Amino acid sequence: MIGSSIISLAISVLIIVALWKVYEKAGKPGWAAIIPIYNIWVLLEIIKKPWWWPLLLLIPIVNIVILIIMIHNLSLKFGKGVGFTIGMILLPFIFI
Repeated sequence: MIGSSIISLAISVLIIVALWKVYEKAGKPGWAAIIPIYNIWVLLEIIKKPWWWPLLLLIPIVNIVILIIMIHNLSLKFGKGVGFTIGMILLPFIFI
């Protein structure tokens, strides 16, 4: 029980640090990655999508397509290709 809590905490910290670095690399403040809702807003600015895109994430099936498009646009923003997008979808802990 304690071991799984420690592992969960470690994974959470790793994700926060990785997203912080992604936001900084995109020229945005790193702390924006840890603020709920605002982090989505900033991500939309990074990938240059309209504010209403998160609403599409509430529609079943459409949400999967929109999320893949958002991940692909983030890959393109950093000069990566389709292979990197597939890696981010299948192995997010390694590729982020």
